[in-house]
Amino acid sequence: MTETLTDPIGKAKSLADDFSGTAAHHDATGAFPFENFDRLFDAGLLGLVTARDHGGLGEGLTLAQAVISEIARGEPSTALVLAMHYNLHFTIRRFGKWPRHLADRVLSANRQGVALINNAQAEPRIGSPAHGALPETIARRDGAHWRISGHKSYVTGIPILKWVSLLALTDEPEPRLASFLVPTDAAGLRIEKSWNAAGMHATASDDIILDDVPVPLDDLIEAQPAGEPIRRDEHAAAFFFGLLGAVYHGVAKAARDRVLTFASHHAPASLGAPIATVPRIQDGLGEIEVRLATNARLLRSLGEDVDAGRPVGMDGMHVRHVVIDNAVAVTSLALELAGNPGLNRDFQLERHHRDAITARSHAPQSHMIRTIAARNALSRPG
Repeated sequence: MTETLTDPIGKAKSLADDFSGTAAHHDATGAFPFENFDRLFDAGLLGLVTARDHGGLGEGLTLAQAVISEIARGEPSTALVLAMHYNLHFTIRRFGKWPRHLADRVLSANRQGVALINNAQAEPRIGSPAHGALPETIARRDGAHWRISGHKSYVTGIPILKWVSLLALTDEPEPRLASFLVPTDAAGLRIEKSWNAAGMHATASDDIILDDVPVPLDDLIEAQPAGEPIRRDEHAAAFFFGLLGAVYHGVAKAARDRVLTFASHHAPASLGAPIATVPRIQDGLGEIEVRLATNARLLRSLGEDVDAGRPVGMDGMHVRHVVIDNAVAVTSLALELAGNPGLNRDFQLERHHRDAITARSHAPQSHMIRTIAARNALSRPG
């Protein structure tokens, strides 16, 4: 595995070029890109942030963001599922909160094949835990097992996931907010097809229904009193937000590449030269470059701080906000510069734009981030 991971970014670039050939098909049909994950495993990239002791490379946020951005340039749904997988593996490695037997179970499977994991937290009625409501999914004790019933939504990548880290409320006299390792083939768990979004169509972010799903008592990952706010380590949050931003930065880079090629070669008869020679077009292309350079710089700086263990506070959330806004602006501007040809589905600029605007659905949404930032500023003395 060490040999296959000597050039992770180079591997990612090569795979992204291949993935781009089928990206439009996955977008149009919503078919999940299973074959992409076989390729990622063969390249050693599923273990990028996994500890070396468990067969991975032990890399941090800086390199993970670069890999995710490259994969997203080719096929962003694959990149988002991979980002979620990296997020859980980073949590296992960095914070040591997972019980040893659960960590070993997940890490061993990751060495042997395609064994992805993601969180299952959002619910139809309460939305994301970021909104502050307790889950309606309930875990009740029954002998040697927990019995879990509930409904989770937006479980990204569910067709390929081997497990979910599932958030539920226990029915104990003093309820706890707890995460459980739940295999996706558990008795009583079923997938409900619900994802039909305009963008990121192939993520298959469907719902799961749990009907008295048995989970061994020892398969509880971590828990806290239900009355306390969810505990979030600043580096864990920054790692997640950095990966999320990297996905949509990759989408914006794909749009940039397409519109640059178009502007350099499209020569209307009335102009007699490529439209790239027109000052207005150059101004727009320049704005795209500025926004992408800003994103790259912000993501790299955040990654370096997290990897060095430096304090980052709320910067992960702030960087995510700016990066996603820039990505949406880049894809919108690329469409404008390309004119009518850009709206043709075969040209795929409109696909990149649909993928980019989907980023704004991730919790906490931009208005929530700004509200949190304002409250933090107002709470500071002086």
